[in-house]
Amino acid sequence: MDTTTPSSQSLCPRCGGSKEPGRATYTVDFGPSIVIIRNVPAMVCDQCGEEWIGAETAGRLERLTDEAKQRGEQVAIIAM
Repeated sequence: MDTTTPSSQSLCPRCGGSKEPGRATYTVDFGPSIVIIRNVPAMVCDQCGEEWIGAETAGRLERLTDEAKQRGEQVAIIAM
């Protein structure tokens, strides 16, 4: 096996660029409120900027969003 060829999981399906560890901003607009979560760990394409988050991070984002919604905040900006 050629170890210099990136695996299909490390390639962006959109443009073929390389997925690299990085940070993203996650935004949820649920009616009267908006939640913005910054510095979210993600894999980011080095060419087109497409972002992917893992299942564990997605679960944490869901919890943070639910907490902000329960507090009834109109705008919430959270840093991970």
